[in-house]
This record gives sequence, structure tokens and C-alpha cells, in this order.
Amino acid sequence: MSQKRGGQQLPGSHEEDDRKVRRREKNRVAAQRSRKKQTQKADKLHEEYESLEQENTSLKREIGKLTDEMKHLSEVLKDHEKICPLLHCTMNFVTVPRPDALASCLPR
Repeated sequence: MSQKRGGQQLPGSHEEDDRKVRRREKNRVAAQRSRKKQTQKADKLHEEYESLEQENTSLKREIGKLTDEMKHLSEVLKDHEKICPLLHCTMNFVTVPRPDALASCLPR
């Protein structure tokens, strides 16, 4: 803003006005750049969030499948233990398993 004395501009005030205009323009450009950078950062974080959400959903699905498989295999093992001749053989209490001892427990 120019300073006036009796309707006339003082020397140097025009230069000050130019400096203020340039400074405001420079500040405006810097603010735009800062807002753009902030928006880009937010966009990147949002993309990362969505990617992690998809991965999380996929991993939860996999956990569900593995849990079902574990339940199934536990049931198979439980059923097998009921009929396994090796588990019911008195020779299983021998500390060193020998092929001939195991063979005597197997059905013929």
C-alpha cells in the first residue's frame, strides 16, 4: 500500500508495494504447493489403508479355512486313534521301537 502525503506518493513506497505483492504471490504459491502435497499424502494413505483392509480380509478368510481344516483333521485323528492298532498294542511301551515289535502289532 502506498503512503501518501498530501495526495502524492512518498519515494520508495511503490517499491514496498511491489515487494508486498511479490511476497503475497510467493506465499500464495507456497500455500497451494503445501495443500497439494498434503492432499497427495492423504490420497496415498487412503490407498494404503484400502490395500491393508483387503489383505486383512484375505488373511481372515485364510484363518477361517485353516481353522476348519484343523477341526476336520482333529476329528480324523480322533477317529483314527479309536482303531489304531499301534496305539492299542502293549508293545508300544517298549522304549526302543524295533521293526519286529511294530510288525507284531499290525494286523495280518
